Amino acid sequence: MITGLVLTPLKRIENPKGDIFHVLKCSESNFSQFGEAYFSTVHSNDIKGWKKHTKMILNLVVPVGAVKFVVYDDRENSESYGKFHEEILSVDNYCRLTVPPGVWVAFKGLGVGSNLLLNIASIEHDPLEAMSVSLEHFNYNWSLT
Repeated sequence: MITGLVLTPLKRIENPKGDIFHVLKCSESNFSQFGEAYFSTVHSNDIKGWKKHTKMILNLVVPVGAVKFVVYDDRENSESYGKFHEEILSVDNYCRLTVPPGVWVAFKGLGVGSNLLLNIASIEHDPLEAMSVSLEHFNYNWSLT
């Protein structure tokens, strides 16, 4: 596991008229603050990333479809320096992935059609606190999924 990365199983309450999906409570130990929330879609087999935030904490949830998240740690003083971590979030693996600032994140749509993710971010979007590089920048084989 990448240092600072947290995977939290979430509660899904099944209901014949439509399920309820819990996401985040301010009383949880790994909640820091609320900046903004947004949805993003990624089509099947499409990949978005690599992006690194310098201040923002991401809280990622996938309520529709399936998304593979890959996190890479290039923080020189980190115990997990140089390591990748993979996590597939979906309705069947309904969890929240909390991503600390300073690590790279990319993700791939695995479900059929459009896959939906929610990010509850600790700060509002600021293009000056994020960096992006091409998918080829890191030696990661996306074709294995």
